[in-house]
Amino acid sequence: MAGKVKWVTDIEKSVLINNFEKRGWVQVSESEDWNFYWMSVQTIRNVFSVETGYRLSDDQIVNHFPNHYELTRKDLMVKNIKRYRKELEKEGSPLAEKDESGKYLYLDFVPVTYMLPADYNLFVEEFRKSPSSTWIMKPCGKAQGKGIFLINKLSQIKKWSRDSKTSSFMTQSTKEAYVISLYINNPLLIGGRKFDLRLYVLVSTYRPLRCYMYKLGFCRFCTVKYTPSTSELDNMFVHLTNVAIQKHGEDYNHIHGGKWTVNNLRLYLESTRGKEVTSKLFDEIHWIIVQSLKAVAPVMNNDKHCFECYGYDIIIDDKLKPWLIEVNASPSLTSSTANDRILKYNLINDTLNIAVPNGEIPDCKWNKSPPKEVLGNYEILYDEELAQGDGADRELRSRPGQSLGPKGSRLRDAGRTVLTTWK
Repeated sequence: MAGKVKWVTDIEKSVLINNFEKRGWVQVSESEDWNFYWMSVQTIRNVFSVETGYRLSDDQIVNHFPNHYELTRKDLMVKNIKRYRKELEKEGSPLAEKDESGKYLYLDFVPVTYMLPADYNLFVEEFRKSPSSTWIMKPCGKAQGKGIFLINKLSQIKKWSRDSKTSSFMTQSTKEAYVISLYINNPLLIGGRKFDLRLYVLVSTYRPLRCYMYKLGFCRFCTVKYTPSTSELDNMFVHLTNVAIQKHGEDYNHIHGGKWTVNNLRLYLESTRGKEVTSKLFDEIHWIIVQSLKAVAPVMNNDKHCFECYGYDIIIDDKLKPWLIEVNASPSLTSSTANDRILKYNLINDTLNIAVPNGEIPDCKWNKSPPKEVLGNYEILYDEELAQGDGADRELRSRPGQSLGPKGSRLRDAGRTVLTTWK
């Protein structure tokens, strides 16, 4: 009889531990021999650092790629997407087509973003083109809405710089890096409130790229009605959807946690905007996710011992255009409501069924293409091998607007719809 999987985690969350125990796996300490380690991003740095030189054996699997931060650090994600656009442009891909004003027709899915302090002068130039615009500043390495603020005057940036004990942007080399992005000030509102989407995407391998979309994402709502008024720029209950912030609001509802399921959103949009428009929106969201993964695939260390479950944050504007805001390496496994707990327990269960087939001791030489029966609430979002086998990926990049690819795949709306293989 095969031995039992030995697991370790440094994230003490019941949705994880209950899943390991349900499988009859055995808990060990990190100093013992282990097969499966669900670790924090800090720990993954140590495991793959040059200094420690830790080598994983064939029967060990971890839940992060070594340099996941190429996608999950706000500044690096934008840098990689910009590089990807330029590469497609060089190749003459129609996906990199631009309009008369030089704006990408299809690859315009991240807000205009600059790194601070490095791009300060470029930012000032852009700011002066539309001085009435609002910008959002975020520290590159923080999560849960920490350190975020909105600005609409250059003097606010200078004040921030002074408060950070630096005399000028050009001389600061040690200060924490920030990204500053054009704020989406026309978000789609429901009940007058701003919301974003948290979607889960599992990547089993980057080369070839194979990723899965979790069907049970959710919307996170602000507790205070949205206003674009500049007098409310400091009110994070109006602007930031993070539960870590909203749960401190007076109007926070502890029963539903200010959340809606993606299915509820879909039904709402179908009834208010129509089925076709809603399908197009979700196709565009899926397309954006695949493009973001393709953007980082060439630089990602595609270690065979790794998989990753990302938390994607998407905002939809009032024209039903989706925007990629950021990607989280360790999406929260804290449960704020009963429904939340069920969703996250099922998410981990379905993730483990794909990452550790049959709950057996891992073998990183596995074929990482599980049968459809084990996918649970995941569905295949993109399979590069399958796409190339049909010549579909080449077509996707060269002939936007054509229906093509594997059975059940579709490509419409001038290349904005993701190549999918749902059936």
